[in-house]
This record gives sequence, C-alpha cells and structure tokens, in this order.
Amino acid sequence: MTTVEPPCDAENTFPASAAAARGRVRTLLAGHLPLPDGELPLADRVVTDVLLVTSELVTNAIRHGGGVTGFTATVEDGCLYLTVSDASSARPVRSGPVDHNRPGGYGWPLVCAVAEYVTVTPHAGGGKSVSVRVRLG
Repeated sequence: MTTVEPPCDAENTFPASAAAARGRVRTLLAGHLPLPDGELPLADRVVTDVLLVTSELVTNAIRHGGGVTGFTATVEDGCLYLTVSDASSARPVRSGPVDHNRPGGYGWPLVCAVAEYVTVTPHAGGGKSVSVRVRLG
C-alpha cells in the first residue's frame, strides 16, 4: 500500500487547488507504478479518469464545502482510494438538468459514473468526507 499526503502546499497540509491535488495523485501513481522516464503504466483513460475525479472532489470542496479540510490518496490492490474532506455538512447532490448557459453541474455525476463506489461520511463536529475507489486496471 502506498499513501500520499505530503508535500504540503504553502502553510497548508491539504492541497489548496485541484491542480495541486492532481499533482499529488500523479506523483502517487508514478511512485507506485514507475516505468523508465516517469511514464505511467496505466492506460491514458485510467489516468484521465483518476485525475478528473480528484479535480472534481477538490473543486467541490473548495466551491461548495468551505475548503479542503482533509485529503488522502492511497493505491492498494489495483485501486486508487481517495478521500477529500471539507467543512460543510451538506451532502453533494445531483442537481436537475444541466443548464448549458451557466458553468457547473457536471462534476458530481462524473464522479459517480467513474468511481466503483462513492461514500459520503458526515463528521460529528460538522463537515464531511467524500471517499471514492477507482480501479486502475
């Protein structure tokens, strides 16, 4: 099992942006499954899916959840396990039909479609964690 948490973004234990979170996950994948020249031995589609899920969860935590309060990524048994926590107790919801005249509305359905499972765990003192498992092969 390989887990990534550090390195930290400036003065913050958690990624401050979706790009920073994607960087951590890419580093985890490369460190866990290295090939010469830093190539990933995963299908491009798998890497794209994993990075998309990472971006969506972190972006949702920032935009709707009051910021990222926890972040872990682990590779085990051919799967990526990713948990993103935020300060909001509100569960993610699939909004109605996507309004093509305004941004947003695509992320949560994409996460649910790509991940093998998705769980939302409320925290006793407020906030929640969203955990996913994405198969790497």
